[in-house]
Amino acid sequence: MFVGLDLGTSVVKAAAFADDGTTLRVESTPIALGGQGEHVEQDIEEVVRAATGVVEAVTGGQDSALVAITGQGDGLWLVDADGRAVRPALSWMDGRAGGLVAGWMADGTADRLYRRTGQVLFPGSPGPLLAWLDCNEPASLDAATTAGCCKDVVHLRLTGERGTDLSDASNPFLDPRTRGYAPEALAALGVDHRKGLLPPIAATLPYGEARDRVPGLTRGTPVTSGPYDLPASATGAGVTEPGDGLLIVGTTLACQVVVERVALDEDPVGFHLATARPDRHMRALPAMTGTVALDWVLGLTGTVHDQLSDLLDASPRGARGVAALPYLSPSGERAPFVDPTARAEFTGLDLRATRADVVRAMCEAIAFAARHCLEAAGLSGRLAVCGGGARNPEWLRLFADVLGRPLRVARGPEPGARGAVLAAVAAHGDTLGQHLDLAEWTAPEAVVDPDPAAVAFYDEAYQDYLFRVGSARDRWKGPAGSPAV
Repeated sequence: MFVGLDLGTSVVKAAAFADDGTTLRVESTPIALGGQGEHVEQDIEEVVRAATGVVEAVTGGQDSALVAITGQGDGLWLVDADGRAVRPALSWMDGRAGGLVAGWMADGTADRLYRRTGQVLFPGSPGPLLAWLDCNEPASLDAATTAGCCKDVVHLRLTGERGTDLSDASNPFLDPRTRGYAPEALAALGVDHRKGLLPPIAATLPYGEARDRVPGLTRGTPVTSGPYDLPASATGAGVTEPGDGLLIVGTTLACQVVVERVALDEDPVGFHLATARPDRHMRALPAMTGTVALDWVLGLTGTVHDQLSDLLDASPRGARGVAALPYLSPSGERAPFVDPTARAEFTGLDLRATRADVVRAMCEAIAFAARHCLEAAGLSGRLAVCGGGARNPEWLRLFADVLGRPLRVARGPEPGARGAVLAAVAAHGDTLGQHLDLAEWTAPEAVVDPDPAAVAFYDEAYQDYLFRVGSARDRWKGPAGSPAV
């Protein structure tokens, strides 16, 4: 039995798998987000309790060959040498470092950092949060021995081993040439004197053995940490070859493509997440739109998710001329362009428009946004899909038509947990005495083929979408014509 543990932002999940990839059991438990306003924090002790609780539930008292941890990336989790919290964790959703990031974008620091690391700065990434704490809570940093990410803190608590993997180390301090921390990146954000807080980077994945008295785990059970949830999901979906991609239709659209080099010479947008292979990176363009935009329009029209298929059937392709831009996040958009002033809109509305037209227009817009990101990331091969939005067959077919390619539905449940196990065995299979069949573990549940007539229609509609995005970006600059960030 292999256990994948996925430490999400609002839910902690564990899945137990047989050696052929069959899911034996899945357990989950919610965790809370705290704080006020821009301050979004999590209780580290609650997360650790939730992690051990779901592991104990899926193992049912049986020994496991491995526990492989993945989870939310970014944020900043400050702990002491034993993995005990120094203060609540700062979530990747935290916005208190927004002013610092705006300053770095204005003075060119953010652009120079991208040219060195291939990572875009945003307020919830570890670098800005570390800099904010250094200015506003230096005592918290003084009391800590590690400033890490969620999965690495849980790994430390379970095993006593301190470390991180290449994917979480990528943002924002990893030098893609040396695959170590870049001193000039730390200096650029004014935190080079705090470099000792960064956990050492494992060449593959951090590895340890369970301590005494860990609920659900026998002492000595192998435990690994990483990759974090985006690349772990890609591994779990079988996305490993250059040009192949993964679309996660979740609260936001997480679009990733496997690339062979870090594009330091391109427009600064998104992230390059390192993997165990120096010639493989995940080009990640996580848009701020996704099912959150669909939820908003369903609420606005007084409809619910169970009605989505009927609503899509009730409105033809093109939604009778109603069109949308899906940028509903108050913080704007971050992929495939960075613009904090980005805002949503509907066009083509008149008295003949129905609720179904408005819903279809937003569903089409979200699919166009996914195509925009995947094309910018360099998608040229096969495309896998997972996430809550992919569970609706009508919307999934719409995505296939807009993207113009077959969609390989990732084997479920929990592709992130599945990918964590596969990555762990690939990294430490000899030590574990275990080897798994990647093709068997990642065979898609289904393949959704596009409709050729719909593809032709949406190719034209997508060009109109790009025109409307360009026109809107000109308007977002404001009357003074000052460029958006």
